[in-house]
Amino acid sequence: MKDIKIDPSTMKLELDIMEITKACVVVICDGNVKIRELPPYGEYKIATHQAKP
Repeated sequence: MKDIKIDPSTMKLELDIMEITKACVVVICDGNVKIRELPPYGEYKIATHQAKP
């Protein structure tokens, strides 16, 4: 998973959709953001531990 930064001055998350893959998942938890490309077929599981990815 790739980390994405949240602008600390505005506390906003901005994603440029032209720079990310067409099929992806964004996970937000405790002020941290991660993005992961989805496979072209099959499934992708997100496992958490105590509600933290």
